Amino acid sequence: MIRAADVIVIGGGLHGCSAALQLALRGRRVILLERRHIGRHASGINAGGVRTLGRDLAEIPLSLLGMPLWQNIQELVGDDCGFAACGQVKVAESDQEMATLEKRAGRLAQLGYTHEKLIGTDELRRLVPALSRHCVGAMLVASDGAADPYRTTHAFGARARAAGVQIEEGEAVIGLERQADHWIVTGDRGRYRAPLVVNAAGAWAGRLAAIAGDDFPLRTRASMMIVTERLPQFVTPVVGAVGRPLSFKQSASGTVLIGGGQQGRADLDKEQSWVNVVNLARSAQTATDLFPQMRGVRIARSWCGIEAETPDRLPILDFSPSVPGLIHVFGFSGHGFQLGPICGVAVADLATRGATDLPIRPFAATRFAEPALAAA
Repeated sequence: MIRAADVIVIGGGLHGCSAALQLALRGRRVILLERRHIGRHASGINAGGVRTLGRDLAEIPLSLLGMPLWQNIQELVGDDCGFAACGQVKVAESDQEMATLEKRAGRLAQLGYTHEKLIGTDELRRLVPALSRHCVGAMLVASDGAADPYRTTHAFGARARAAGVQIEEGEAVIGLERQADHWIVTGDRGRYRAPLVVNAAGAWAGRLAAIAGDDFPLRTRASMMIVTERLPQFVTPVVGAVGRPLSFKQSASGTVLIGGGQQGRADLDKEQSWVNVVNLARSAQTATDLFPQMRGVRIARSWCGIEAETPDRLPILDFSPSVPGLIHVFGFSGHGFQLGPICGVAVADLATRGATDLPIRPFAATRFAEPALAAA
């Protein structure tokens, strides 16, 4: 028996669950297929940054439009998702790095953006008194913050299910075929039919796209995380750095989460990832350089997720250029968590109206046909 729906969403990460929820709220019958379980990979185990700070200029409009959804996340999914607007700062460790921030501030001002605020040493010391004395200033977005990624992804999944989405966990997609005006999706356990498919398969989305005839030049990311033993509270905002990868935050329980993009190793076929100890040591070194009191602190555990990365590190959020009835939403390249709720709205717009007023043009699937990007 083939089960029918209006839309089939493939992938149970935050973007898949967000799209499924928004579609269901618009009255669409939705089936979501997830190979393992909701939040299994990058969506459930990332740094949890809810960040407009430091984004690529192409992402800023969509990111800013997404913040009200986070500020009202309880209303949307019935859970506050651990979201706290604790602020985010990006620290300059030298005059040269401060000049880099000043240049960005000037560029943002030219474009009419006022959300990022340049701060000097005194203000930085007030905000982050534990920070090393060699730091000279920072960029701040006080309304940014962080959330619990696992809790958030599951909250979106639970709310989607409550809205009528049929979520099939443990259902790997092994076939995707366009027939007349609909798709036939074949899973390990069943077959499904719908006129629209949403490809939100994360690190495996490129393989799914290729079945449909879309060939994207993707790499695989395996961003690593460290969590420490519990410590007395000493830092409130999320701290990043201009010159080296860092996402540093302390939880309410006292543990410190250290990320920022240092890479491990991933195997898509095995669905596994492994920590690179040398790169992990670099993360630890950055943390102790900026926060001397971290020296000697014990690491409780470390891990890495698996995600797709595009050549320009911007996502793909668009209809397939090759075949009708297929929407791609993937390739967030390590910074898609904050965008999850608003991208669900964009996908629902595309699926129900064929277009969206949201600023997604920079994320067009056709941009990789340009030789410079395809070769990057």
